[in-house]
Amino acid sequence: MKFSDLGNDLYTGRRAVPVVPKRKTFYIVSLVLMAIAIAGLGINKLNLGLEFSGGSEFRVTSTSLPSDYEFKARDTLGAANDTQGVRVSKLGANTVRVQTERLNDAESARVAGELAKAFEVSTDKVSSTFIGPSWGDSVTKQALRALIIFLVLVGVVLAIYFRNWKMAAAALLALAHDLVITVGIYSFTGFEVSPATMIGFLTVLGYSIYDTVVVFDKVRENTNDAFANGRLSFAQAANLAVNQTMVRSINTTVIGILPILAVLVVGAIFLGPGTLLDLALVLFVGIVIGAYSSIFLATPLLVSLRSKDDAVVDLEKRAARSQAKRAKEAAAVAVPAGVGSGSTAIDQRPVGNHEGVVRGAETPMAHEEEAATVTGRQVHKYAQAGPRNQPKRAPKSRRK
Repeated sequence: MKFSDLGNDLYTGRRAVPVVPKRKTFYIVSLVLMAIAIAGLGINKLNLGLEFSGGSEFRVTSTSLPSDYEFKARDTLGAANDTQGVRVSKLGANTVRVQTERLNDAESARVAGELAKAFEVSTDKVSSTFIGPSWGDSVTKQALRALIIFLVLVGVVLAIYFRNWKMAAAALLALAHDLVITVGIYSFTGFEVSPATMIGFLTVLGYSIYDTVVVFDKVRENTNDAFANGRLSFAQAANLAVNQTMVRSINTTVIGILPILAVLVVGAIFLGPGTLLDLALVLFVGIVIGAYSSIFLATPLLVSLRSKDDAVVDLEKRAARSQAKRAKEAAAVAVPAGVGSGSTAIDQRPVGNHEGVVRGAETPMAHEEEAATVTGRQVHKYAQAGPRNQPKRAPKSRRK
């Protein structure tokens, strides 16, 4: 089966992934991942960059760096066995970055001279920078303030746009899920958290909420139709919406991470640690986690939050009666298979995983009055059948 055919079947309801019916499974998976991420924060903590923790940084530029540059840098600072206080990394092909704890002016001058001697370069090829802890605290506070303002504004805008605070709550819970797991991955892997990483966090949250809004738009459309005609319950209409937008979400995610993956490979091999690599890394991790939450978490959370609403409970009863009635009518007109040469059987199997929804067998013009989708919305009978805009064939008398 082609991927395009699968997408068409998911959209029309012929096939369905049981995202909402199996929502407890996805809840358990997400809770386990979040628990592991929180445990990682407690055990390893975050590898905060110099901008947050404060300290001194030295950069040595040389036309030919030795292969044992890390050992030379650590040995120069007397930290050959130190894995915490001194961090050594390579930037590009010709620069070594050495980060240490806070040093005074005299100590910085001495270390710069020793590094120049160890790497056999002049002292003007060694630069030193000092970042105080107060500046790092200021950056941290500003980043947290930006995150809180972002979440508050997103919640208010979503509540106004969808006119339902439970949709905003479900979207924010999905965002919290993305944030916790992404931070947990950083704690386990030891990737450095820099200001570029914080920018990446906010970008990822924006991407995730965008994908969730697209899914919720379809959920609102389907559930409004369900409330109007009573053909599907709220959970069934929401599950159909997830399936209808699933292929789009997957395609968007794949297209988004391909250039980021290219930047990651180039940065890791040729550029080394830096702003570009930090930003690409958090974008790659966050977009993948955000795609998962938009498909498998946000809508199930919305269904759970609204499951006790009076209108939703009433819709479920109406949908059950409507589906039972349609099943009874289909059974009444069904002719047993094999009786007569012209007999036509009615396939009463559910469409995908939308329980209680029946459709006619794949016969020409079968149940033409039925809509092409399980939502009950009228769709042109040729909307999903074959290529469109085909030219009409000329009569035989006019053919040459």
